[in-house]
Amino acid sequence: MTESDLMDKVVALCKRRGFIFQSSEIYGGLNGAWDYGPLGAELKRNVKAAWWQSVVHHRDDVVGLDAAILMHPKTWEASGHTANFVDIMVECKKCNKRPRQDQLNNGKCPQCGGTDFSAPKAFNLMLKTNIGAMEDSSSITYLRPETAQGIFVNFANIVDATHRKLPFGVAQIGKSFRNEITPGNFTFRTREFEQMEIEYFCRPVEADQWYKDWIQARHQWYLQLGINQDRLRLREHGKDELAHYAAGCTDVEFLFPFGWSELEGIANRGDYDLKQHAQLSGKDLQYQDPVTQEKFYPHVVEPSGGCDRATLAFLVNAYHEEIVKDSTRVVMKFHPKLAPVKVAVLPLLKKNEGIVALAKKIKSGLQKDLVCVYDDTAAIGKLYRRQDEVGTMFCVTVDVQSLEDNQVTVRHRDTMWQERVGVERLREYLVNNLQ
Repeated sequence: MTESDLMDKVVALCKRRGFIFQSSEIYGGLNGAWDYGPLGAELKRNVKAAWWQSVVHHRDDVVGLDAAILMHPKTWEASGHTANFVDIMVECKKCNKRPRQDQLNNGKCPQCGGTDFSAPKAFNLMLKTNIGAMEDSSSITYLRPETAQGIFVNFANIVDATHRKLPFGVAQIGKSFRNEITPGNFTFRTREFEQMEIEYFCRPVEADQWYKDWIQARHQWYLQLGINQDRLRLREHGKDELAHYAAGCTDVEFLFPFGWSELEGIANRGDYDLKQHAQLSGKDLQYQDPVTQEKFYPHVVEPSGGCDRATLAFLVNAYHEEIVKDSTRVVMKFHPKLAPVKVAVLPLLKKNEGIVALAKKIKSGLQKDLVCVYDDTAAIGKLYRRQDEVGTMFCVTVDVQSLEDNQVTVRHRDTMWQERVGVERLREYLVNNLQ
């Protein structure tokens, strides 16, 4: 299977099994926008939960925030987005497409191969909107292009409310919006996306060590959730790639079928952000040491990842094909934490009232603790393949013998190994095997 074939198969599976749909598909779709279906919503929710658990619940030095999408327009002046958040575009005079200047292929249009272009033009990537009844210059604001600024403008509030001492971080998951001219590669580059972001505030002399620590911590998170080591790498930015205020930046990259691409960036941002907001707002955003009373601007290390990109990476990484009894078995080998469905309860005979009743009772009991489904719409072999294809960890089959011995057959997704388990200890068995 080629990498191109892999991407096609993942995209097709996402549509067929309800992971991801084209937004507004019945009207022809909206380019750069996608909807997460029943299984995709569960998968993405699990990705976010695993991230939050790792960076907030399992640490003593990070708290959470959920800032508004709409912010005061001066926020984006202070951050530099109003003036500098642009793509340089050119128009091909042969096909009239508008590629980014940096996407030209040896001076040729990536669409038609043309070489005659208009003069480069800066195109702001922020999406404008208006607040209030009057649509004039005074009502203009923007859908946030990143979640980070909501953390910076709340820095003083968080210190006052939580009495946190340095070093500490603030984590946030939220929607961001960018007017991408060339969205593509499925859900990798979109106009509406979700970020998982941390701003970690520390003393200036500690920033370099925390930068190194966060690089390793974020790299390990993907590996611990099952990403193939051969598909993951760290790439340090060259000096010519860094923002003028940054002391360093390293990307966690995943080998997608379309090439190595960024999942997450870890940046050592210095004290630029807090200083900018203090200057434009007139508010004192310095940190005061409770012991020495010294006041200074903390330095910031920023691990910033894309939830949609991570979800796509987990989908690509999980896709697996194997030959079983002369036919191809497709199985999504998600990590147990990420699998959208943990257990499928399947009655062997859907016309047997006793079997159906027991199966539904088992499902009702398990779904209080585990994400479960009940399915009786096909023969058992087809039901197994259906659950394999969406990554369900266990299939629990209720048969005639179950009515006699109160035991069920539990089938493991990856090995297809089966064993009989008593109904009374089924929940404990499944929970233990999901660790």
